[in-house]
Amino acid sequence: MKQFTKNIVISQEQAGLKKSAAPANLDAYILDSISVCMDRKRPAVIICPGGGYGHLSDREGEPVAMQFLAMGYHAFVLHYSLAPDGFPYPQMELAAAVAMVRSLAPEYQIDTEKVVVIGFSAGGHLACSLGAFWNQSFLYSPLGLNPEDIRPDGLILAYPVISSGPCCHSGSFLNLLGERAEDETIRRLVSLEHQVGPHTPKTFIWHTSSDDAVPVKNSYLLADALTDHGVNVEMHIYPTGCHGLSLANQEVSGEDGKHIVPQCQNWISLAHTWMEHL
Repeated sequence: MKQFTKNIVISQEQAGLKKSAAPANLDAYILDSISVCMDRKRPAVIICPGGGYGHLSDREGEPVAMQFLAMGYHAFVLHYSLAPDGFPYPQMELAAAVAMVRSLAPEYQIDTEKVVVIGFSAGGHLACSLGAFWNQSFLYSPLGLNPEDIRPDGLILAYPVISSGPCCHSGSFLNLLGERAEDETIRRLVSLEHQVGPHTPKTFIWHTSSDDAVPVKNSYLLADALTDHGVNVEMHIYPTGCHGLSLANQEVSGEDGKHIVPQCQNWISLAHTWMEHL
């Protein structure tokens, strides 16, 4: 396996909203080719950890990447910009990351038609944002890219932040929008059940009914909107489990064990089967 980090540098002139000096970067975990199939192209996943756009959860980064590696994927973890760097700065970084992964395809045997973005919680909002906005010029033009360069081939969303309405996770939108958080126009723009459309890629969603941080209604609203627009969607709602489960196993749980929920652990195998049919 090869492991390296690529910086994602977007200038203030490109985005116009950069307030901090912290750079974004992309951690890459690349499987080596095997002797009996040196030309095999592998799908790639780009993982966006959650953290309410205020921090990044390490439980939703490398441990998830390792699981996808074990299933035969190249894996990337995006460390995107956080508050006070607001919308659309993180979205531009994810767009640049997708284009970067595709640019690595000749060297690392990446299947450029199976580049999937995975997002947890606020990272799910980030991932879904790209699914909603990849074809809009405000996202790709400042990067000097084409829409097809930044379009994800699929979305995997784990207990995602979606709506800025009554069921919103208010902290995520406060961090994402800052002083614009009370502007109803911008709030609707980032309320993604209103922004997805027929152009949105196939989507896999999972959530728990008992999530008391990001209400499960976020996922229902998104699934309804995607279905209304004819987008292929698979959704799994588990009956129990707190917010932020990640893999829902011992690897990502503290001593209290609250993140160990055996009945939720199969989401990753379900996502693997889903990806095989993109």
